[in-house]
Amino acid sequence: MTGFRRVGESLVHQGYIWRLVTAEFESPNGERFHRDVVRSPGAVAVVPIWVDAEGTPGVILVRQYRPPYDDVIIEVPAGMRDVPGEPPEVTARRELVEEVGYEAGSLHHLIDLYPSPGMTDSVTTIYLATDLTPTERQAHGPEEQHMDILHLSLTEAVDWVTTGRIRDAKSVSGLLLAERLLR
Repeated sequence: MTGFRRVGESLVHQGYIWRLVTAEFESPNGERFHRDVVRSPGAVAVVPIWVDAEGTPGVILVRQYRPPYDDVIIEVPAGMRDVPGEPPEVTARRELVEEVGYEAGSLHHLIDLYPSPGMTDSVTTIYLATDLTPTERQAHGPEEQHMDILHLSLTEAVDWVTTGRIRDAKSVSGLLLAERLLR
């Protein structure tokens, strides 16, 4: 579809990371309309894979409290791209250390995901991390300080996706893509 154009936008709220704007657009037939948009620097997610002695791939997940849902969510390690100018691969490596205490020998780009295109311009870049080396974890904030780190087989993690135990979009996408790539 072509012919849509953004006419302008006005700031409604500037938060620590996100900006809420009301944007004005013009449709192909000239009709003007407004949409609220959350402007975001984006995020990264990492599917950290290890292989046991029998050659079975496993994955490291986190179980952490998420305030918007007032619930504990199981997900892959992830974080906001909150350091201006930092390449997404560098952010992914940093988040892996912060959240689960591993360095990746190798990062493979899986996908750039649009997590919620009806409300934000955020893009989540998802990587597969392999050749993991344990290092000191560097948790930031109360959610990370109180999170659980889970080690389970990739097969079990995919089962958790299909049964609805893992519902987080970046984790669902990352786990299914990683499982498919490693097949």
